[in-house]
Amino acid sequence: MAETADLAIIGGGAAGLGAAQYGARANLDTLVIEEMAHGGQALLIEKLENYPGLPQVVDGYSWAETMRAQAEAFGARFVSTSVSSIRKDGQRFVISTGDGDITAKAVIVATGAKHRQLGTHGEAEFCGRGVSYCATCDGPFFKGKRMVVVGGGDSACDEAMFLSKLADSIVMVHRKDRFRAQKAIADRVLKNPRIQVLWDSVVESIQGAKTVEKVLIKNLKTGAIREEAAAAVFVFVGSDPQTAILPEGIAKDESGSVITNDRMETNMPGLFAAGDVRATPFRQVITAVSDGAVAAHCAAQYIDELEGQAYR
Repeated sequence: MAETADLAIIGGGAAGLGAAQYGARANLDTLVIEEMAHGGQALLIEKLENYPGLPQVVDGYSWAETMRAQAEAFGARFVSTSVSSIRKDGQRFVISTGDGDITAKAVIVATGAKHRQLGTHGEAEFCGRGVSYCATCDGPFFKGKRMVVVGGGDSACDEAMFLSKLADSIVMVHRKDRFRAQKAIADRVLKNPRIQVLWDSVVESIQGAKTVEKVLIKNLKTGAIREEAAAAVFVFVGSDPQTAILPEGIAKDESGSVITNDRMETNMPGLFAAGDVRATPFRQVITAVSDGAVAAHCAAQYIDELEGQAYR
């Protein structure tokens, strides 16, 4: 395969699909490269109920299918292949894929991030049936029910606080004897009467019939196992941005997320990042789509400047 494009978008999740629409609408030859099924983490969403403009609840797969159809209607093209690296050759980018090189004038990296998993018994089995990695997305489904939060960083504490607004009993499990979250955030959790913290503990097993019903928690100091009834387990033990394909020298923060400005530009001209792969304070379907739209708009401006056609 020897493909060329004005704009290449690596990743077909929410950010990539948003970028595809706006790239194609800007009359760019837009190519989306996705190794797996388009939709990304949105495919794990059973009920997408907080996306503006969709009063009827839809599943993530249906939403992604609609997004792709819209992008294709505007002229975006999709290819299914893996990407191993990106390099800049003069004023063009060369993307090495499993089916050959693809060249483009500008590139948007929308490869997302993978949630770290506990690796405990029942986690994979109950994913989407009580095990979640996004309180904002799934917390409302368990309103009024007992929930378990795993983790001790900023995200875990923030999400526990959010969930405490939905239910009277939140059990927080952390393997250390203190939070690693910022002190102000941690203090809010410790002062919240709805949140019970189990220190020096890990989730040993997640159990239930069709959905989560209980969690077995092990104290690392005593070895004691306790059983906690719960309808959901929210896991916040970090995420790993998918940046292995990026050229050397691309700026990242301490978590490994790509640093961009508000135009989604990286420190390499012509290379943009959008969605969960970049450093951002809020990760949702809508924010990823927004990132993609901004990145495509600014990529179009970059290409115009590259070709001496920028509007003055």
